[in-house]
Amino acid sequence: MKRTLLIATVAILATAELCAQATKTTANINQVWLGYFNQSRFSKHWGSWTDLHLRSKENFFDNYSQSIIRLGLTYYIDNTTKLTAGYARVFIYPADNHNAVTRTEHRPWQQLQWHTSFSKTRLMQWIRLEERFRRKIKNDSTLADGYNFNWRLRYNIWYEVPLCKNGLKPGSFSFIANDELHINFGKEIVYNYFDQNRFFLGFKYQVSPTSNLQFGYMNLFQQLGAGNSYKNIQAGRVFFFQNFDFRKKSS
Repeated sequence: MKRTLLIATVAILATAELCAQATKTTANINQVWLGYFNQSRFSKHWGSWTDLHLRSKENFFDNYSQSIIRLGLTYYIDNTTKLTAGYARVFIYPADNHNAVTRTEHRPWQQLQWHTSFSKTRLMQWIRLEERFRRKIKNDSTLADGYNFNWRLRYNIWYEVPLCKNGLKPGSFSFIANDELHINFGKEIVYNYFDQNRFFLGFKYQVSPTSNLQFGYMNLFQQLGAGNSYKNIQAGRVFFFQNFDFRKKSS
């Protein structure tokens, strides 16, 4: 009888421990994301990529959480498909759970992007591979030597529906739906192979033949490294895009 009680007690304690480990915590956060994007084409096959980002930390306008500078060199396979490789520098300030430390990240990246046009709508997709070198943190106020490393794969799909009869001419509006999935992998990834998903609904205003403004609502759901901690971010997103073609026009 005593042996049975002992086994039952151990089983109950083990189950309680497993349940405690499985308890999920989700932080609900409100942010604002600002971004600038530039894709320029210089010749039949070559162009450049630039994007800049600034993101608030919480309560929409309290402090800053992250900034990014991303550059790339683009090879145009044709007018609808292109390859880009580049480098991004990321600043996370302050880092989560380390209030006095700004964490930096070096992020080489490679991408395949392609466009599909239908009679009235447009579809854009890309697959991006990132190599993430994130600075180690010693304590709340000190960075450590070295970097943590993992790979991340991102798939982005973007769909546009014009809302005006004049299509995509300056002064027109479009409806935008966008989803982007992030997957982690590498020997340092243990729990969060799923990194995050970003879902966006909003509008595009065509400012000029080469520029447009996109604004709307984004939901970001992210799994953190511990595996049982999550972020649910509700964000207002405002991005400004410019696409320049510097190729010589044939007379």
